[in-house]
Amino acid sequence: MKKDLTMKKSTFVKGAFITTLGIIISKILGIIYVIPFHAIIGETGGALYGYAYTIYLVFMSLSTAGIPLAISRIVSEYQTLGYYRAKKRVFVLGKRIALLLGIICFLIIMVFAPMLAKAVLGNVTGGNSIEDVTFVIRVIGTAILIVPVLSIYRGYFEGHRFMSAPSISQVLEQIVRVLIIIFGSLMALKVFRFDLTTAVGIALFGATVGALVAYLYLVYKKLRNKRKFNERIRQVNEPIITDKVIISKIIYYAIPFIMIDLFKTAYNYVDMVTVVKGLVNTVNFSAVDAETIYSMLSTWANKFNMIVLAISTGVVVSLIPNITESVVKKQEKEVNAKTNQALSILVFLTIPMTLGISFLAKPIWTLFYGNSTYGPSVLSYYIFLGFIIGLFTCVITILQVLKDYKAVFISLIIGVIIKVLLNHNLLIAFNNMKLPPYYGFITASILGYFISFIICITALHNKYQIRFEYLVRNLIDIICGSLVMIVVLSLIKLIIPIYSMTRLTNLIIVIAYALIGAIVYFVYAYFTGLTKKIFGKDIVLVLKRVLTKK
Repeated sequence: MKKDLTMKKSTFVKGAFITTLGIIISKILGIIYVIPFHAIIGETGGALYGYAYTIYLVFMSLSTAGIPLAISRIVSEYQTLGYYRAKKRVFVLGKRIALLLGIICFLIIMVFAPMLAKAVLGNVTGGNSIEDVTFVIRVIGTAILIVPVLSIYRGYFEGHRFMSAPSISQVLEQIVRVLIIIFGSLMALKVFRFDLTTAVGIALFGATVGALVAYLYLVYKKLRNKRKFNERIRQVNEPIITDKVIISKIIYYAIPFIMIDLFKTAYNYVDMVTVVKGLVNTVNFSAVDAETIYSMLSTWANKFNMIVLAISTGVVVSLIPNITESVVKKQEKEVNAKTNQALSILVFLTIPMTLGISFLAKPIWTLFYGNSTYGPSVLSYYIFLGFIIGLFTCVITILQVLKDYKAVFISLIIGVIIKVLLNHNLLIAFNNMKLPPYYGFITASILGYFISFIICITALHNKYQIRFEYLVRNLIDIICGSLVMIVVLSLIKLIIPIYSMTRLTNLIIVIAYALIGAIVYFVYAYFTGLTKKIFGKDIVLVLKRVLTKK
């Protein structure tokens, strides 16, 4: 029998590392492709791409967001209890539910695409047309037929703590998607001389093909590793659990996850229907400039937020089965410890990354997208939104595992209400203060997520006695290390220019500053003992062996 080197169970830290690494690689691929893609389709094409993708995320939330995480949680729970027949039924029923939801959402997109396009553009003219937006929405809708079932496979693997295969599938999905985006749009415009709308449509279809390749890979991995999935860790008298009970459990666990993704998407939807119209009608931006800014918020700047969010996603995916096991076994101290460690890992990695990207916003933007009037200022502020969303995602996931859906929904509803109430008002306020008016949209999102985060943290502390002294102590050291990094980079800025008009020079600048910043931060973390406190002594020993290896 051939030895399988990838299908191994993971501890929390190892699982978080594997998952995060896979997601980061896929997100890096997602960032690299925007350099040629932006050059191919420009700002107008970017806005069109953003319109379609925002609509797609809404329907993807309805069809997939909750079910894979619910599958992961239920599989982990049944695996811990030794209910192996029920675990298999969860997978089968999950696939059926996902397929049904995918077909329903696909049909809705196909039928109602013109109305969705009208809601996006309103009466604004001078940019993309309603017909253009309708076409690209329908193209991206085809992915809904595949992604839901793909997500069930990922949830099933993750519920068994097999983290490498889902991570590899994400990388494969992104590679295929990126190749189609770049070469498809390039061939459409330069070789076949299609119009911009068709080129964007071909690029969006990459999501469908990429999902199909990832799905086939996971099907293959599951067939090759039947023995590992059927492995029994304990022998118990398994009770009879009916399909009705399992479906009810999937829905019960999935709905909060679906609601979270819907509310997150609601932030994007609010911007989609207010940014262009608000900038044009309220502060007298041209339609072209307004769509340019919206494309930055929805597509171009958002690509860098995805890197920050990749870390939180990796932590969360690994956290769910681990913390579920602790909850099932009623290990309250373990829940407290894993919560603090998850948040500590998250802030340890994302705070310096966020500050670094903000500090290097101008050379980064020029490197990826060329010179821009608005781009660097958008990125320097927008990246902080990714940081706060990452924190919120982590704590609200913990609340869901603890089944505190009341706190989950209260935090979500209040956050979106804040976004809706402040979006237009902060646009006016920032404009009156002679600051970039589009900062109002970003600030409204940051405040909405921050208030939701505070509500979740308060609930974890008051209801479940989760104490955050460990996190706070680590947070102080992390902030100090990050500030030391920024101070050093600011001093280097006096010697090495931080910006150039040429992309190649900006590439060298970004790499140099990033390496220096990372070295400063991790040396600080190592010598203050921060790395050991957060990751444990084992990882420090491994790093020592690697660094001292001759």
